[in-house]
Amino acid sequence: MNSGLNNIHNIIKTASAEALAETANEPEPETPRKKEWPIDCVVGPGLEGAIACQSKVGYVNGTKGWLVYRGYNIFDLCAHSTYEEVCYLLLNGCLPNRTQLADFKQKLFEYSFMNNVLRRLMGFDIEKMSVMGALRLGINLMRTEFSDFDLIEGLPSLSDAIAADEDSIPMDAIPFGEKHATFEFKMKKGRKRKTHKIERQVDKISSYDTAIQLIAGVSTIIAAASRLHQNRFPLEPHPDLSFAGNLIYMITGRRPSPAEERIIDISLICHADHGMNASTFATMVVASTLADIYFSVGAGVSALSGPLHGGANLDVVKQLRQIGRVENVGKWVDEKLSQKNKISGFGHRVYRSYDPRARILGPLVGHLADESSRIASLYEVAKELERTVAQKVGAEKKIFPNVDFYSGLLYSCIGFDEELFTPMFAASRIAGWTARAIEYLENNRIFRPRALYIGELRNTYIPVENRD
Repeated sequence: MNSGLNNIHNIIKTASAEALAETANEPEPETPRKKEWPIDCVVGPGLEGAIACQSKVGYVNGTKGWLVYRGYNIFDLCAHSTYEEVCYLLLNGCLPNRTQLADFKQKLFEYSFMNNVLRRLMGFDIEKMSVMGALRLGINLMRTEFSDFDLIEGLPSLSDAIAADEDSIPMDAIPFGEKHATFEFKMKKGRKRKTHKIERQVDKISSYDTAIQLIAGVSTIIAAASRLHQNRFPLEPHPDLSFAGNLIYMITGRRPSPAEERIIDISLICHADHGMNASTFATMVVASTLADIYFSVGAGVSALSGPLHGGANLDVVKQLRQIGRVENVGKWVDEKLSQKNKISGFGHRVYRSYDPRARILGPLVGHLADESSRIASLYEVAKELERTVAQKVGAEKKIFPNVDFYSGLLYSCIGFDEELFTPMFAASRIAGWTARAIEYLENNRIFRPRALYIGELRNTYIPVENRD
């Protein structure tokens, strides 16, 4: 391991040790186990606090500052693993052996070649679209190119389905929850529930190979759209580079340094999954209707394009530029706090301790920032902003930097345009989206929450000619 990569490894191990020490006194979580439905929980607006499913894919503990994929904590994965290996882990539930990993990498590489899809994409006015808009279109073009879902014979059969929606349940009844899915398949007596028929139906709409294809294809489309915005032609992946290395190469046109390649690899790992966030939930809701995985992932991209979900890292970079200099930080923070304005990049709906992803990405930005005086000065402002906010409100309100506080700076260090900040989120999270959708379909139940009606009930209809 060269000195640069060794430094990166040590940065992550230091971050891990700090996280462990700072949260050592927080209570340990219960051992995960299956729950019997119905499950009691307190639900807030926007389904906050609602429990919609059980999962083995990923786990977030906001008090302990834990992010866990399939039992492995994010610090160990970032220190020792690769994004390709983490994708395999999320999709399969276990780490691959050498042969399995080599086969998986080869598939990712082969699926990155999408000449027909890119040719069709270039037939649209991509220059007038955001990269996220081009990505949404590109996924639809992948669907047309690689599937038969638009043909009648390509649709999943519902002949073996007991029911497909829950409107047959009286909506004025109190929901108690059901042990079995409303959408499930008939089976012969004595046969285990997971029959070949069920597997075939799930595979039809959400196959493992299609998930790999989407992981590869999304990055190819993002890179192509970025280059088209710069009036450059898309590039094909290079066989000597990793997934992360090729993502840098296909965007910038240059071979990354080993440190750059490894740091983007770590960033992809950090963003690969994060519980039932809005884009993951959107993906799963669409998948639960038995829409195909392309449409489902498209829903995830659409949710991520909203500024309340993706794009916060861009706001952070703009904020740092607005502050300008380290000596301006104190006054700027005081003004924000006195006006009760939000400071971008701080606080999280889940974490009540330091976001483990920010612990990792922050010092990695410092590792890269030395190469760019422009980014180095912004990084110094960021460090002072973190120190000042922590001093003024961190201990009392449990407000710490989140992953967005440093990720935009990290991408800037690599040379990515700001329009790529949110698409890079999608390039990472595609692994979590597909893994959770496939897992949920194994015991699928169409999502069907209810609204609390607070409107009128007995209005009298007035003909239009009698209305004021």
